[in-house]
Amino acid sequence: MMDVEKKKYIEDLREIKTMMNRSSRFISLSGMSGVCAGLIAILTAFAAYQLVYAGQDYFNMRRVHLSYRHLFMLLLLANAAIFSSFAFGVYFTGRKAKRNGQRLWGPESKQFLTSFMPAMVTGGLLCLMLLLKGYVGIVAPLCLVFYGLALVSASRYTLEATKGLGYIEIILGLAGIYFIGYGLLFWALGFGLMHIVYGVYMHIKYGS
Repeated sequence: MMDVEKKKYIEDLREIKTMMNRSSRFISLSGMSGVCAGLIAILTAFAAYQLVYAGQDYFNMRRVHLSYRHLFMLLLLANAAIFSSFAFGVYFTGRKAKRNGQRLWGPESKQFLTSFMPAMVTGGLLCLMLLLKGYVGIVAPLCLVFYGLALVSASRYTLEATKGLGYIEIILGLAGIYFIGYGLLFWALGFGLMHIVYGVYMHIKYGS
């Protein structure tokens, strides 16, 4: 009889722990938003590659000189990608949050963004300054590094798989810096392919 009561007590404690964990984490990140972000990133990387490296071999060391027109087009592409990914993210995540009984803008999502944004804003400003100074080759991989740091930092407020994605982004970013001149390819792998893989995994495990 005592063993049964002890077992029930342990199960109750586990359930309470699970409920507390869910209440403090934003668990409504959508796998479909990751897939959409990945597809947008691949299309953006392809467009940027054609713009910057037109007429050059994809797998040889490339030289680049950005005119103000090219710089403007790159910034336009980046803003379009960010806005589109954000729009899809809000739509799919909001839909999932409603199913999970969470608010899209609640204490959990505020904690997530508060932890996520410092590294992202710092990285974004640094990359913009480097781009304006002409350090083109290092910008794309640095985006991956800071994005990965932001994911790792914010992962304590969301699903555990987010931390793994963050570490992968950091590794790809560092590889892109080491193999300078191929940063955009690593960028497409990190923001594109890894987001699609992560999104499919999240969709299968947790639903869209």
